[in-house]
Amino acid sequence: MEDQERTEDLAQLLARLKSTYGDLSNSAIARRIGVAPATVDSWVNRQRGTGRGPRREALQALAREFPKFSEAEIFAAAGRKSPGPLSDEAEARIIELYRGLTADQQRAKEIEMRALNEMNRTGQ
Repeated sequence: MEDQERTEDLAQLLARLKSTYGDLSNSAIARRIGVAPATVDSWVNRQRGTGRGPRREALQALAREFPKFSEAEIFAAAGRKSPGPLSDEAEARIIELYRGLTADQQRAKEIEMRALNEMNRTGQ
């Protein structure tokens, strides 16, 4: 996927989302995506809290619950890259490559992939 140019931030996207879906409250959005109302409040007020951006799962939940907004659009507004698609063919190639590694190499790749996944999940 090509990087999408960031034209609006998450607060602006949420304002558009609220308008598109009938002036929803921050609490209503929070309930639908499974986060605390204070979390949505912090996004709307552009507060970073502990310095981390929105979690990947929360951004994906926004896309799932409000399908008029794409995952790529939501992630771009949050200043994050969205996870790439994984086709069946790509998965089969990755598994075949993995099988060719030694047990120690497999463990090392698993640790690396876990760290990258955590970095993407938390936005750090």
